[in-house]
Amino acid sequence: MSRKARIQSLLDEAAMEIFHHIKDSEPSYPERWVPAANIKDELGLKLHSYPRENTIYCETGWLFGTLARILEDKDLVEFRKAKNRAFYRTVIA
Repeated sequence: MSRKARIQSLLDEAAMEIFHHIKDSEPSYPERWVPAANIKDELGLKLHSYPRENTIYCETGWLFGTLARILEDKDLVEFRKAKNRAFYRTVIA
């Protein structure tokens, strides 16, 4: 397997872990909409995205955003924004 294919496989695997976390969390939220902030906090997905020597030094949800988009592209989750907050829930087939 090429490095590119292996990286894609690992990203897909990480995305599926998020999918299962969302699915497991849904019963605790109205209409199954799980806040993205809770997902990021519970799974430790707020990470530093800039080099250490850069003037910007903060944690962001860049990795979560990428993995959530993978799930959206596979039609596994849907996204909703309300009052500057993001929410996700799994798609019921």
